[in-house]
Amino acid sequence: MDLTLVVMAAGIGSRFGGLKQLTPVDDDGNFIIDYSIYDAIKAGFKRVVFVIQKENFDLFKKTIGERLKSKIDIEYAFQAKDDIPKKIDLAKRKKPWGTVQALLAAKPNIKGAFAVINADDYYGRNAYIKAVEFLKSNNDAYTYANISYNIGSTKGEGVLKRAIFSLDGNKITSMIESSVTFSDNNIIAQPINEDRSIILSENDPVSMNFFVFKKDVFELLEKYWEEYFLQDEEEILNGEVLLPICLNKGIKTGKVTLFNCFSNSNWFGMTYASDLEMVKKKIQTLKAKGIYKQCLWEEYCGK
Repeated sequence: MDLTLVVMAAGIGSRFGGLKQLTPVDDDGNFIIDYSIYDAIKAGFKRVVFVIQKENFDLFKKTIGERLKSKIDIEYAFQAKDDIPKKIDLAKRKKPWGTVQALLAAKPNIKGAFAVINADDYYGRNAYIKAVEFLKSNNDAYTYANISYNIGSTKGEGVLKRAIFSLDGNKITSMIESSVTFSDNNIIAQPINEDRSIILSENDPVSMNFFVFKKDVFELLEKYWEEYFLQDEEEILNGEVLLPICLNKGIKTGKVTLFNCFSNSNWFGMTYASDLEMVKKKIQTLKAKGIYKQCLWEEYCGK
């Protein structure tokens, strides 16, 4: 089986203040991506596709690409702000269009089933093992998996994006992209397209953009991508084209079956610059526990 991992790494890091996906998190200059790919290789992935902005290609190739070139097959795909189906004034659009466009950019690189992750999130090895188990055990059309975490384990400062969902057994019946705040003992989700709030408990499941797909997902993504640009220009310019929203549409119409695969790994990520020290400490703790070697890629240590 061609086990491919797609890493969405085209974000501009507006809240972080720079390219957080290329920010070192240990003394050897490794990024969170390094640890993700290390775990993915251990779980059985053979190929990685980085979805990036073209202007960052040389930097990616000289850093993460150089470290990984002898360990896993690497391909690059480019997410571009002007690669859209409608002519609009792009001067008013500052950020990338979102995760749907990111995956569509990778379509030419995808040969079969695959998993997709964020570049700036650490998911833990068990998450990749769960993804591989699903890829090897399920061949049904339009049937995918979400690798989930308890929302209480994804706490952070400020307003954070999370996709909350409902379950019927191990099948997801709805998925709602939301802005989430963690304050005192409360976890409050505000659906991005709805005027309501949802109070959550620590053990409620949440999606962190780790999905397992078959190639037929591109049919759904392309349809949703085209539909997004049928809106008024103001809505187009101010919104994002996101995987959870697209998947929820498919679930509601009965087209998509989305399984929930819970990961017992730790999750952490970088949204704001203040998160960097936390991430560094967590990486060092994982090394101290023996989960990773002190030097992740031995031939590049100390360089």
